[in-house]
Amino acid sequence: MPFVDFQNTHAMLSATVDRHRERPAFRWFTQPGVTAAVTWGEFYDQVRQVSKALMAIGVAPGDKVNIVSYSCYRWVLTDMGITCAGGVTVGIYQSSLPQDCRHIIDHSDAVFVFAEDNRQLDKLLDIRPHIPKVRKVVLFKGQVPDDDWTIGFEDFLALGRDIPDADFQQRARSTGPRDPAGIVYTSGTTGVPKGAVLTHDNITFTAQSVQGCTRIEDDDEVFLFLPLAHVFARTCVYATLLMGCTTTFTRSMETVVEDMQACRPHWFASVPRIYEKVYSKVISGAEGKGGAALKIFNWARAVGERVSDLKVAKKPVPLFLGLQYALATRLVFGKIQAALGGRVRWCISGAAPLNPEIGRFFHAAGVLVLEGIGMTEDTSFSHLNRCDNYRFGWVGQPGPGIAHKTAEDGEVMIRGRNVMQKYYKMPEETAATITPDGWLLTGDIGEIDSEDFLRITGRKKELIITAGGKNIAPAAIEGAIATSKYINQVCVIGDRRKFLSALVTLDEENVGAWAAAEAIAFRDLQDLMANPKVKALIEAEIAATNQRFAGYESVKRVSIVPEFTIENGFLTPTLKLKKNLVSHRYAEIIDAMYPGD
Repeated sequence: MPFVDFQNTHAMLSATVDRHRERPAFRWFTQPGVTAAVTWGEFYDQVRQVSKALMAIGVAPGDKVNIVSYSCYRWVLTDMGITCAGGVTVGIYQSSLPQDCRHIIDHSDAVFVFAEDNRQLDKLLDIRPHIPKVRKVVLFKGQVPDDDWTIGFEDFLALGRDIPDADFQQRARSTGPRDPAGIVYTSGTTGVPKGAVLTHDNITFTAQSVQGCTRIEDDDEVFLFLPLAHVFARTCVYATLLMGCTTTFTRSMETVVEDMQACRPHWFASVPRIYEKVYSKVISGAEGKGGAALKIFNWARAVGERVSDLKVAKKPVPLFLGLQYALATRLVFGKIQAALGGRVRWCISGAAPLNPEIGRFFHAAGVLVLEGIGMTEDTSFSHLNRCDNYRFGWVGQPGPGIAHKTAEDGEVMIRGRNVMQKYYKMPEETAATITPDGWLLTGDIGEIDSEDFLRITGRKKELIITAGGKNIAPAAIEGAIATSKYINQVCVIGDRRKFLSALVTLDEENVGAWAAAEAIAFRDLQDLMANPKVKALIEAEIAATNQRFAGYESVKRVSIVPEFTIENGFLTPTLKLKKNLVSHRYAEIIDAMYPGD
């Protein structure tokens, strides 16, 4: 496909504004079910205001500016304002602890910070003595303290009134494609987060590559609930910005379902955890009804899976099966589709592996989940299944303009204009990640077939080598176990051990309902975790899953532990498990599962 060599993000935005000036660009909820919106023309005018205000307070080309906030309209507005002024956007998760904020602010050399509200501002005030480079904090919303360090968003915008438009245009046009547009810090699952420097060309190229392998229409409505501090969400926004789609922001993770039904998107992107939660809720709901309702559900699922298999194989659906599927949709699948707004054409899953069983289930229900892969270092995009060419359990073919291959040890390597410039202030780590001829070492182990499809089989750093010398990638086993409605999270253990074991957390709602039906007395989750019958239930669920794997891949022992969360330090802000920390904290429990070692 032909690529437009945009000079920078401002040029990409300007091209969209020229085409779609009066079309809605972004929406956000002012109250449940009610949204406000800006057109692309209004958005551009506001981006210019932000850039001029930044210029007025002294942001120079190349200066780093942090945004610590959940996803919202002002996040995107500020990001574009920063890059159009020649600055570099550095996002921080709203869930980050003060010490994590301190590390990123200090390491990135940020001079200004945008904070979502007083909760985020309080974190910055706690660490203020340790971030002396920060000249000012701009508060998106909330009570502005009476000091000279913090300013409200409207007062901030007013600072740029006297900056001529010509000065803004000169600044916006002076930024080149190789100049940094953002620094995105990795999730830090195995160590200190690293700052991936993404250029304007990284962003504008990747947006076009995404466009080249999806069916994004100009008038699509898109729903966003992923955190914009994660490059996955940012890349989705840049793709919609390129095409001129309308993006609606959720109010919070707690209102995602309600807001999605009000937005009625044509597509959205998510991490696997959301699909897993929906899948578990649908299955447990059907089983909870029992009787005729469960029989109808199982019949519909069987019909849907037959239709799904034919579509994946690109074979026609026979007339009678098509009629059965129409009935199954009316009786069962229509409710699942309605829960997602009723007009989703496709959706994307990324950031972690999606269990093929879950992808197949949604496809059977009439919702196509296209799995892809990317990482911070390649602007969160390298591969994606296509709407007309997809497989479950594979991450698809590379995007246009992106090359891939595997090394001798099976590590997947990527090359293209999506690959980051470097790690900020980490030359040794950069040299260990990008080869002299431009290949990015992803750390993923995979295989590429004759049709250029990529399947990820594991992570190099997560490979388990048992005492018997078997190499095992735990992700597939963990994904299979997690499909149990009684199990919430899974961490498979077994490196240098005789067999695999697992630490699991409980799905409190479903295990609680099961315990009540079994007349098991309990007061809280702790009681359930300690109950021998619950332990036997979980062991039976894992035993059933073991049937799908080879003997050496089966989980022989299991321990139930409290939930892994961001707050207790076991999850990154992107919901990835810090396995090294889990293994350290639960060393005694793990050792107890291997009494002979």
